[in-house]
Amino acid sequence: MVKNSDGSGGRREGGAEQRIVCKFGGSSLASAAQLRKVRAIIEADERRRIIVPSAPGKRDSTDTKITDLLYLCHHAASVGADFAGPFAQVAERFLAIEQELGIEPFLAGHLQQFREAMSPDISADYVASRGEHFSALLLAAWLDAEFVEPAECIVIGANGLVDEQTWELLGARLADPAKRYVIPGFYGRDAEGHIRTFSRGGSDVSGAVAARAANCMLYENWTDVSGLLMADPRIVDKPRPMQEVTYAEIRELSYMGASVLHEEAMAPVREVGIPVNIRNTNDPSHPGTRIVAELSPAEVASTQIAGIAGKTSFAMITIGKNLMNREVGFVYRLLGVFERNGIPFEHCPSSIDSVSVIVEASWLEGRAEQLLEEIRRTLEPDEIDYVPGIALIAIVGEEMAHTPGIAARVFAALAGAAVNVQLINQGASELNIIVGVAPEDYPQAVRSIYDAFIGQAGPGRSQ
Repeated sequence: MVKNSDGSGGRREGGAEQRIVCKFGGSSLASAAQLRKVRAIIEADERRRIIVPSAPGKRDSTDTKITDLLYLCHHAASVGADFAGPFAQVAERFLAIEQELGIEPFLAGHLQQFREAMSPDISADYVASRGEHFSALLLAAWLDAEFVEPAECIVIGANGLVDEQTWELLGARLADPAKRYVIPGFYGRDAEGHIRTFSRGGSDVSGAVAARAANCMLYENWTDVSGLLMADPRIVDKPRPMQEVTYAEIRELSYMGASVLHEEAMAPVREVGIPVNIRNTNDPSHPGTRIVAELSPAEVASTQIAGIAGKTSFAMITIGKNLMNREVGFVYRLLGVFERNGIPFEHCPSSIDSVSVIVEASWLEGRAEQLLEEIRRTLEPDEIDYVPGIALIAIVGEEMAHTPGIAARVFAALAGAAVNVQLINQGASELNIIVGVAPEDYPQAVRSIYDAFIGQAGPGRSQ
């Protein structure tokens, strides 16, 4: 792909491509003061024509997200209980923002209609989607923009992914480059026309879908952090920010716990080469982090790793059997046990006489002994070992495959920190190295790896 100076992949064929999609997260829309910041950001660049809002988030640490209140409403309504308390909090939040911004009142009627629709058979997806719906109605009025209903033009398949017909439907709806549009995040409709939501954080997906459907030049994702960090700031003190990262790298990092961007939000824009820019609503002058198809030459020259991420929520089952490599279909039958029990696996490293299966530990709660017994019956292993808790750490970087000594530095750092490595896994693409450690060793392991590559003056992808 040939890239323009802004990293957008050479996609410049007409006026529509000059538009920018702006998705704003819940913290960016939590109060009237935040909405004023949002409006200033949008009006600062005429290319920001398509706006995708989340539901209002927390105003402070004691507050409750609108979406959480809506789920409480649904739970109460579904069992015929009184939902007046959480519903009143939802209504008060929206009406207070409307009043403080000086918008001509209109939301009360929408809220009343929603309240009247609440019944035991109302769907959770419909109720949860109303946070984004009312947020977008409010923002459209505040910006004097055109509201776009996702249920008319975003189709979500039975697998939870965007159906192909969305690109034509939504593209036609967002076709006028002179207009400013506001389209709620988080939801669309299924094939039968019922409201269907993405998973939590799905407004990130909605923003990417809008960017692709409208063939935009850039997808800006506005949140409460100034881009992505090379490690978890709860573990590493003041980790370095990343200026640029690739789609593939961010997919690996988000899967392994980096939580800034929804892990499924990369697919729509990645397929067509639209770059993503993670920006901070509270610090709009900061350039944030760009997510691109290919790193710029300067980034390639300066980087060894993109970042470090991990999770402590895994379990591992290891099966050993002599001459396993001669037994045709051994791993196939092993994974068949997991399939029959509806348990997805994350990794499956192996050696000549053993194979391990890594799964999210939650899948095995209350089922581990039953699963182990079925494995024994099916495979008759010489030994089987179950580790109920293991932490996985991913060291991610596009250039790792071309940089000698990366693995040596990882394991030297862990040895120096007296951290025992229980698992080593590296994909054929060499985009990452994954190591497994005891959950109690996880923080020290992350810090030691970070210090080995970044430290006070080490090389890294930073600003």
